Amino acid sequence: MEFKHKPVMLDECIQGLNIKEDGIYVDGTLGGAGHSKEIVKKLSNNGLLIGIDRDEQALEAAKENLKEYKNVKYIHGNHDDIKNILETLSIKKVDGILLDLGVSSYQLDERNRGFSYLGENELDMRMDQNQSLTAKIVVNTYQEQELAKIIYEYGEERFSRQIAKNICNYRKEKQIETTKELVEIIEKSIPKSKQNDGHPAKRTFQAIRIEVNDEIKPLEKTVRDCIESLKSGGRLCIITFHSLEDRAVKNAYIEAKGKCTCPSDLPYCVCGQESLGKIITRKPIIATNEEQNENSRSKSAKLRIFEKTK
Repeated sequence: MEFKHKPVMLDECIQGLNIKEDGIYVDGTLGGAGHSKEIVKKLSNNGLLIGIDRDEQALEAAKENLKEYKNVKYIHGNHDDIKNILETLSIKKVDGILLDLGVSSYQLDERNRGFSYLGENELDMRMDQNQSLTAKIVVNTYQEQELAKIIYEYGEERFSRQIAKNICNYRKEKQIETTKELVEIIEKSIPKSKQNDGHPAKRTFQAIRIEVNDEIKPLEKTVRDCIESLKSGGRLCIITFHSLEDRAVKNAYIEAKGKCTCPSDLPYCVCGQESLGKIITRKPIIATNEEQNENSRSKSAKLRIFEKTK
């Protein structure tokens, strides 16, 4: 299957990165290289693009899409490890970093990956096929209370307790093997009258995917690591797709910006709060109405930009 993924807020990201033709840029979520292709077009032969992805199929697709460009390094890894990755490449600082968080259109469409609640496929949901934790393990081994917590916090699903209870009751009889089985359990757990906000399994599948791929817990540290990996004047652009991601990015930006906590009557600062830079986007950028109509994935997207000044 061809790796198709329409980049969200492409123009806004390219503008936000403020690209220098001889700069070093990192796409920490390379995917099919939709954003990266526009980045590398703006680079001279002295510039460098580093593309990171934990999905090996995505890396292969990116290599094909960027085959005419020689100044690209491809890394099978996780953007959470950006400092180690740059150190391995003997690169101290970069001019810009882009993170497009969440699951790609290709991963959703490739049904045997188990991300989609449509059809009947094995429960998997791993972005990195080499890792051991899968969705099947989560739904079949996690305790009821733990499942309910994950579904509520990561999926913002108000029927999380009932869904977790029904999952645990079902697996007393047999292991939950497929996406279809899980969808049927979820549908029975939510009153029909409340199933009017998209597919009833959407939130639960999102929650399990986040747990499998550990998408939230490391995020604030990852944002800090990215900012610390920038040169002075370098930009970090992050696209998020749900409130938990956006909140983590926003909080990390605020912390990196720093805020003096000294009493207002002191003549100078003594609190020692260090600022790493400034937040470019006072409010997150959202996709235009035209883009939202053309690409439904962009409807929930938010772009936040930070500039390193130290």
